Amino acid sequence: MDFITKLPKTSTREDAIWVIIDRLTKSAYFLPIKETDSMEKLTRQYLKEVVSRHDVPVLIIFDRYSKFTSHFRQSLNKALGTQLDMSMAYHPQMDGQSERTIQTLEDMLCVCMINFRKGWDRHLPLVEFSYNNSYHTSIKASLFEALYSRKCRSLVYWAEIEYAHLTG
Repeated sequence: MDFITKLPKTSTREDAIWVIIDRLTKSAYFLPIKETDSMEKLTRQYLKEVVSRHDVPVLIIFDRYSKFTSHFRQSLNKALGTQLDMSMAYHPQMDGQSERTIQTLEDMLCVCMINFRKGWDRHLPLVEFSYNNSYHTSIKASLFEALYSRKCRSLVYWAEIEYAHLTG
């Protein structure tokens, strides 16, 4: 887990993105948040967006941030029955996967910021979809394929099927 902060405020006042990565499938969740969101709100959002769709994680790794106080760690551990590992703040190689994902997300957001200015939050779900539907050499599949064992039926996929069906 990590954050991208200091983004232009959206119409709903979000100014940061919480980046959550599944270590097994490499799939990512990009959640728009406010830097001032409380621990309770972040915990509820994590339960709603990640745990409810998958399973209770066995291990959670995130960089040190003042936001993740001992209160948050204890309440999350108690609620989920998980173990918490902290990667060292000055050793990003310990959480290199997050760093690479954040770099990719920042590159994708640059395009959104150039084209859409403060409306980056409206396009974040499509950025997440694009990221999770991209091929990753480390798992030799897209993140979607790793998670669901099938190709994603995106509009491009349907266009390819229709074209193949029409041309024989």
